[in-house]
Amino acid sequence: MTVPGTWKGLVNNYNSCPEEIRYYFEHFPKLAKEFPLDVSISYMFGLVELAQNMTLYCGVTKLHRVDSTLTWTAITNQHITRQTFQGFYETIFTKKIKASTYSKIQEAKEIRDKTLHGKPASEAEKRKAIIDILEYAKGFNTDVNSIAGFKPFGSLRGFKGRAIALDKSASRWMLRGMGFKDM
Repeated sequence: MTVPGTWKGLVNNYNSCPEEIRYYFEHFPKLAKEFPLDVSISYMFGLVELAQNMTLYCGVTKLHRVDSTLTWTAITNQHITRQTFQGFYETIFTKKIKASTYSKIQEAKEIRDKTLHGKPASEAEKRKAIIDILEYAKGFNTDVNSIAGFKPFGSLRGFKGRAIALDKSASRWMLRGMGFKDM
């Protein structure tokens, strides 16, 4: 994908994304116009991490029918790093994140780390990071939707359907088996 040379090009790229991606990153166009790109990167990465947590939550509650309250508690109490996210994802979905999808966010993370830790990053690198985040969101939505039938970068309304959850005792054992510690 060609990286735009201006914030307007970034917004045009955003506008060409699927509706659920535009919904999810709804404040991006205004941020890109009115603030340095560092602000957009911080905003977007906050939402990426939220989508990743929601992916785990939705996967556990939908695919494994674990009690939603216990699942949310387990996920919010668990220290989830970049590496442990991949492990939880593979445990819950029984598949690894596709390398082509994961590579997009890896490159963007390097620029995010530079900007949030006060290291220099060029405007071109920042624009590429934003494009990579949008590409990751599209690819991740496609991947998760093909496995579990929901799109984490979106509204998630009705993701679970009417499935009956396991009781709390069985849910605790399921969560422990998946590697979650505190619920």
